[in-house]
Amino acid sequence: MDQNLTTHITKFTVLNNAQKEATKVFRNLDISKTTFEDYTSRIKLFLEFISDKPFTINIFLEYKHYLRDRNDFSVATKNKYLVVGRVFLKELNRLGHLPADITQNIKAFKQSKKHKKDGLNDEEINFLVSQLNLIPDNASNIRLKAFISLLIFQGLRQCEIVRLDIKDLDLANLCIYIKSKGSDDKELVYLHPITVKILKRYLKINKIADGPLFVSNSNNSKAKRLSVRGLRKIVTSLLRELNIDKNIHGFRHYFVTTLVKNYKGDLLEVARYTRHKSLEMLQVYNDNIKQKADLPRYYKSFNNIQFQ
Repeated sequence: MDQNLTTHITKFTVLNNAQKEATKVFRNLDISKTTFEDYTSRIKLFLEFISDKPFTINIFLEYKHYLRDRNDFSVATKNKYLVVGRVFLKELNRLGHLPADITQNIKAFKQSKKHKKDGLNDEEINFLVSQLNLIPDNASNIRLKAFISLLIFQGLRQCEIVRLDIKDLDLANLCIYIKSKGSDDKELVYLHPITVKILKRYLKINKIADGPLFVSNSNNSKAKRLSVRGLRKIVTSLLRELNIDKNIHGFRHYFVTTLVKNYKGDLLEVARYTRHKSLEMLQVYNDNIKQKADLPRYYKSFNNIQFQ
């Protein structure tokens, strides 16, 4: 079996350009453009790993052990790389490049469902907004304010923001239609009045009437649809400039946490706005809020013990 596997994979990765061939493999999959780009980027690590090793039936398990020992990757990141390797090998088997599916019975890394890092808090959000209020509404600044309003008041994911087209806006009825992560159809999202006000100003100042809502201003992709990477770079730069040690996902964390607090744990109602498919993740937010609120009681339990 091992010799058979080595023969097949050698034909695929050694006699051909491995990265180029891997790209062809992923093109056979029914996945989004974003997922395709993620797969073609992450598969490089697996191809490098197998490049100088005998391709045996245990190669995928060896790759998992390699990822396990990487101290520079979070568990979530390790699982992403493992998933890409798994998808790649399964597809090679389906296409006839491998005589067996060697990923069977190899489990993913166990990952805590608790948040590793808090999102932005009220103080940080208020400070950020106060700074944005100080800058004039030119084309660039109002664009930045539009990004932040969609993050704060709507809790949109990065991919949802960059996928927006002008035709998706129905500002007269305070709503937009977004294409969610992993969804083929668009869904209605009601807008906060502040978001509507900022989007109207953004459209007017930038004189946008059709096409993508947000386009890139960089030299390499000017006037093309803004990418997730481009959006992340813009927002991350703002956070760094204001010395806010959080990432762009921290806005969604803030959005969800704020709603869970104000809806007193009514997760079914909160889910209407956060668009979580299940309540499991919202329960994580709820549990975290409850635990933080309970901390004074926990501290008080040890008040009779004093260190000098």
